[in-house]
Amino acid sequence: MAVTTRRADAQRNIAAILTAAAECLGRDPAVSTSEIAKAAGVGRVTLYGHFPSRAELVDAVFVQAIATGEETLGQVDLTGDPRDALTRLIESSWHLVDQYRALLLAAQDALPPGRVRELHADPMARVERLLERGRTENVFRTDLPTSWLVSVMHNVMHGAASEIQAGRITSEQAAPYITATLLAAFTPPKPE
Repeated sequence: MAVTTRRADAQRNIAAILTAAAECLGRDPAVSTSEIAKAAGVGRVTLYGHFPSRAELVDAVFVQAIATGEETLGQVDLTGDPRDALTRLIESSWHLVDQYRALLLAAQDALPPGRVRELHADPMARVERLLERGRTENVFRTDLPTSWLVSVMHNVMHGAASEIQAGRITSEQAAPYITATLLAAFTPPKPE
């Protein structure tokens, strides 16, 4: 009985810590673990018992955000003209990037360089499939590797989040800017 209770308490603590961390990091990517523990209603020792480092906590919150985003992106209609499908995917993807913008900045700061990209593997695979279809239908360029085009989309999205953070563009401007940039970048060059 005591072990079951302790496990239930631990699960409640983990859930409270992750919820508090998502909220706190969403407001301030540099928030301290002490502030997260306080918001979760647990002590720092409890927080560190479950997440031995700030990076591990940020990673866990980012994994949750990616999973939530995958549910949303899985609902995007990617049928029809690949350019129209890409526009819909960009719009939905941008809303997620915008929603998790501060968390993304925390992840980029706290996690090893390849980890953020690794966690984006499923969303990037969706983009890759769409780009491959567009290449087959001759509406997306074939002179550059698909992996490069996916990387361009990833970097443009994250660059837009940084531009908003710096105050150079607004959230409302981002999706149309991203769409215009990527459609231009993905359009096949005119034959000479």
